[in-house]
Amino acid sequence: MTQAPHRPPVLDMTPEGDFRDAPQAVPRAGWLDRTLLRLGGFAVLAAVVAGGLVLAASAVLLLGLLIPVVIVAGLVGFVTLWWRARRGGRPGGRPGMPAFVIIRR
Repeated sequence: MTQAPHRPPVLDMTPEGDFRDAPQAVPRAGWLDRTLLRLGGFAVLAAVVAGGLVLAASAVLLLGLLIPVVIVAGLVGFVTLWWRARRGGRPGGRPGMPAFVIIRR
């Protein structure tokens, strides 16, 4: 049977000349600690994924709310241009009305 090599004691001294105590031994992590650590990691991952889904759903909801605004604004623009073009085609129409020119090649 072989003996472990003898290690001399470590004297840890502060700049003031006091000795420090030896560091306390950290207890080894048991099966419960490892299981809780893994479970906590999965919980953080699930929270990040859920946060990303909430962010994506908020973006879709915002775009869904903007679709009617875009449709109404497009209709107002179309009706305005249609009305001005219709009035511009009449004899005695006001000057400064837009003229639509189609160039064919």
